[in-house]
Amino acid sequence: MKTLTIKLTSPLQSYGNEATFSRRTSGGYPSKSAVIGMISAALGYQRDDPRIPALNDLAFAVRVDQPGKALSDFQTVEWKKGTRKITYRDYIQDAVFMAALGSEDEQLIEQIETALKHPKFQLFLGRRSNVPAGVLQTATFSDRDPIAVLKKMPWQASHWYQWRKRRNEFVKDVAIIADANLLPDNRSKMVKDRVESFDQRNRRHGYRAVATDYVDLQNPCFENKQAEIDNSVETKHDIFGFL
Repeated sequence: MKTLTIKLTSPLQSYGNEATFSRRTSGGYPSKSAVIGMISAALGYQRDDPRIPALNDLAFAVRVDQPGKALSDFQTVEWKKGTRKITYRDYIQDAVFMAALGSEDEQLIEQIETALKHPKFQLFLGRRSNVPAGVLQTATFSDRDPIAVLKKMPWQASHWYQWRKRRNEFVKDVAIIADANLLPDNRSKMVKDRVESFDQRNRRHGYRAVATDYVDLQNPCFENKQAEIDNSVETKHDIFGFL
């Protein structure tokens, strides 16, 4: 199996779950259907393209490297002439997620990676207002499934977030949420996250099984901090010599 990783980061992200007109909530991490939607946009698929459901067969896992903070926004809309309502939107602030997609079809993985670098349609992280923070950072790994890749990949949180936790050599219990068949020994649950149709006139999602695992990741800022402490005794600050 060949695996593609995608770093998902932006000032705001939002991954809708069950919602009503007045309240649009967000899950705490990227849903598989949201990532499939982003891939479909990159490939140039229209919402009713018959090739979209086949992307459900991709193996999928996501690692929560930097949990975001919840943000609620409100909008005043005129849904009938002379009648206004307040609707709420939930977002995730300053989060970093590592999504991993796997397939035995190596050409498909390569096609998806190329499309993400040269998308046909605008990419966004959950909602149209949530554009990625620059060009998506991707990488591919041969003969490894998404779980194996995410368990070995270095911590991808923002530097300021890693520095905030510099007293910890390891960040504990980083969550990996994946297709249940990738974690056969873990308890699973059903979530409404299988794409059936993105058509705005007939949007439908089915259920898929997911499971969660946890991994400890080394904090690169811990070693840097120790080096500063070790060298601080004999450090001389010669600013003119530096210049």
